[in-house]
Amino acid sequence: MIILDTHIWIWWVNNDFQLLDLRRQKLIASSDVVAVSAISCFEVAWLERHQRISLPCQPTDWFDKALEHSGIALLPITPVIAARAVGLHEHHSDPQDRIIIASAIEHNSMLMSDDSKFPLYIELNGRLL
Repeated sequence: MIILDTHIWIWWVNNDFQLLDLRRQKLIASSDVVAVSAISCFEVAWLERHQRISLPCQPTDWFDKALEHSGIALLPITPVIAARAVGLHEHHSDPQDRIIIASAIEHNSMLMSDDSKFPLYIELNGRLL
C-alpha cells in the first residue's frame, strides 16, 4: 500500500503532472492499494476554504471524485494512530502531517510526500517515496 500525502493526492486527482513526476505517477498507477488518511479530507477542505488551493468543484464533489471514482482508499484515524501521532518527535508541528506519518507507520506502508521534514522521522526510513 502507498499512502499519499495530501498534496500528492491533489496532484494525482487533478492530473497535475507538472508537479507529480513520471516515476511517482507510475508507482501510484501500479500499486495494488493507494490510500489517504481521513485527515487529508479536512486538509483539502481547509486549504480550499482559505484559498490556498483551487478545486474545480465543491469539496464534497471533489471528495467523491478523489475517492470513490479514483479507487483511492480512505483510512480512518484510529485511536492508535492518534496516539502515535502525538508521540512522534516534534520535527513537524502540523498535526495533519503527523497523523499521515502515523498512519503510514501503523499500516506498515509506503508514504509518498514532497514534505522536506518527513525524512527527519527515523520511523519513515525505507518508507518514503
